Amino acid sequence: MEVRNLEPQELWNNFANLNAVPRASKKEEKVIEFMVKYGHSLGLETVQDATGNVVIKKPATAGMENRQTVIMQSHLDMVHQKNGDSNFNFETQGIDMFVDGDWVRAKGTTLGADNGIGVATIMAILASSTIVHPAIEALFTIDEETGMTGAKELDPSNLSGTILLNLDTEEDDELTIGCAGGIDTNSIYSYKQQPVAKDRLAYLITIKGLLGGHSGMDIHKGRGNANKLMNRLFYAGLKVLDLQLSTVDGGSLRNAIPRESRAVVSVPVAQKEAFLAFVTDFSKLLKEEYQSIEAAMNISADETELPEYGLDKGDFVKIVNAVYALPNGVFRMSPDIEDLVEASSNLARVIIKGGEFVTQSLQRSSVESTKDDVANAVGAALENMGCDVSRSGDYPGWKPNADSDILRLMTSLYKTTFTEEPNVNACHAGLECGILGAHLPGIDMISFGPTIHGAHSPDESVKISSVQKYWGYLLKVLQEIPVKK
Repeated sequence: MEVRNLEPQELWNNFANLNAVPRASKKEEKVIEFMVKYGHSLGLETVQDATGNVVIKKPATAGMENRQTVIMQSHLDMVHQKNGDSNFNFETQGIDMFVDGDWVRAKGTTLGADNGIGVATIMAILASSTIVHPAIEALFTIDEETGMTGAKELDPSNLSGTILLNLDTEEDDELTIGCAGGIDTNSIYSYKQQPVAKDRLAYLITIKGLLGGHSGMDIHKGRGNANKLMNRLFYAGLKVLDLQLSTVDGGSLRNAIPRESRAVVSVPVAQKEAFLAFVTDFSKLLKEEYQSIEAAMNISADETELPEYGLDKGDFVKIVNAVYALPNGVFRMSPDIEDLVEASSNLARVIIKGGEFVTQSLQRSSVESTKDDVANAVGAALENMGCDVSRSGDYPGWKPNADSDILRLMTSLYKTTFTEEPNVNACHAGLECGILGAHLPGIDMISFGPTIHGAHSPDESVKISSVQKYWGYLLKVLQEIPVKK
């Protein structure tokens, strides 16, 4: 109720209703049904395409019939991520939200403000009888977070708009006019399991408490990657200990910087004290390196049941060397746009279990050639040790258009409304605009939204006053949409 009482109430109530519906990427059946019912409840033309995208059409208000039709677009899915100690069940529970000063947060999970605030915004406009606007085609896409399937397989015959407002930018002073494309690079390697000797002690090594975050928007911030840090621990440990690895489970989602990693290793009984001292010293070293960024980092080693199998020394060394060699983080800064990351890679997942070593990573770039370059670098390091490497989920970037009518309108309105210049930029996230633009040639696009911090992590939060700022600005934009050409 605390969230539902916030202003504008129509937006926050829609957000609360949406957050009661499970909507993980690739599991959007319930939220698709929710949105179709919503459109029908308003008596508006509602279409669901073969992929699952939903389009709800609303005629222009009186006097706005001669304005260009606007496509208002947000994605229905959200990143389902929770803290390791959380018992939350995304399949059965609604997001547990609370107000913290000027922020709305969730208890131990992602909040879903990315892109739920955008969805809730469009819902509020569709339901309103007082907001002035041109004809609107509300486009709700699916599976943005794990492959952009909805955008890729969109049926464009359901849309006729000439302006597209994407509500998926996460700073309220930004007008985004370009974004990065992306590609997944995955690998698998089979190793022969070796029995673990009975005269050894096993330990569960845990790295947790890292900030994580969005692997595009936060990749330049120098945050720790739990998979790379765990591998670094292995590399150092192999130099001084008779270390045998049995399992690793690191990271979670392909587009989230890994916050946690867990590994089971064993050492001879005689090396118990040396191993514990090594973990303590290594933890201290990393905390000193990351003290200004990862204040909550925690590295622990707890004795556990001795596993039956592990890797032989040769495979362990090959894996550690390969992971060490993988590019991770910023690969290249843009030479044309100040402070823009051009290309990056995120080692999102590392799994070692039952005779298989598996990696999942996501490369991004606003330039197709450097997207291939960083993907090649990742693939080469893995192929060199014998992994089978595959690529999938390739999607294009969105080339900025400085000569844009909607950009000129929104820049002017921003300056007169807030007496300051907006931050017009391109972003390193994988917005759907590049893909949608390919389906809708010649469409004039822009992306904006309220301030959201910590997207894709349980630290996600949305700023209440920013939502109010963005809402008022959006209503002015809708009133000033240019006439039809």
